[in-house]
Amino acid sequence: MPVKLGDTAPDFSLSAQNGSTVSLKDFRGKKAVVLYFYPKDDTPGCTAESCAFRDQYEVFKTVGAEVIGVSADSNESHQKFAAKYNLPFTLLSDKGDEVRKLYGAKAAFGLLPGRVTYVIDQQGVVQYIFDSMFKFEAHVEEALKKLQQLAAK
Repeated sequence: MPVKLGDTAPDFSLSAQNGSTVSLKDFRGKKAVVLYFYPKDDTPGCTAESCAFRDQYEVFKTVGAEVIGVSADSNESHQKFAAKYNLPFTLLSDKGDEVRKLYGAKAAFGLLPGRVTYVIDQQGVVQYIFDSMFKFEAHVEEALKKLQQLAAK
């Protein structure tokens, strides 16, 4: 079953570009998480999306959120991608798309891994889901808008 609004976000542990293991549960009670699934490192759309997250990263931190990108690329690919574009956040390697499947992040056109962003609050509850293959920067804008609404409550 795909993850829906109001669901507790499924926990996972994946390898990051620096070789560490990152678990979603590590953020529970501490920070909100913006978890974005993207198709592939260093492709035009994924670069635009990731650089948009980079450009707003300090704002995300200000509202108490961590940004985490997930794709099936290797840690080595993530290291190169992050270094090339000065990405300050964590990129996780989801080999076999296990976490993508766990969340139900659909494929685009039945072929490409989809582009889906989840806003998960400090308690681990999914507060927002944005699914758009082509509105790259909108993933950032929508996630930030939702986090600002949550912070205002």
